[in-house]
Formats: sequence, C-alpha cells, structure tokens
Amino acid sequence: MTTNEQLELRFNGMQTRVFGRRRESRAARAQWWFARMRETVANAMDWSAPAEPHAEQLWIPGANRSLKV
Repeated sequence: MTTNEQLELRFNGMQTRVFGRRRESRAARAQWWFARMRETVANAMDWSAPAEPHAEQLWIPGANRSLKV
C-alpha cells in the first residue's frame, strides 16, 4: 500500500498537540519572564563601592628564615 498522505501516530488514544498553540504559550512565558527581569533591573539598588582597606603589615613567625642548600 502506498500513500502520499502523512500518517499520524497517537499514544494511548491521546490527541495530537497543535504545535502553533504551544509555541504561542512559550512566547508568552518568555515575554512574561523578560518583563519581570527588566522590572528587577529597573528597581535594583545602586551599591556604593567599598572603601579601600588600610594597609596592614603582618609579621609572620618563621618567614625570615634563610634556606640552606
């Protein structure tokens, strides 16, 4: 038997999905997500840079030993 029509397979009697509808819902979710991210960035606080720490010299015991070869 030969046919030029596409065959459809279904699993356990489930209806086939309409892919255009799925694509629309995916685009709507992406649009919602990016709107929330833009809102988050717009409402973000500006943090001031931390001040430079004061220079501190430490004495490390045993650091002044000389190496004998």
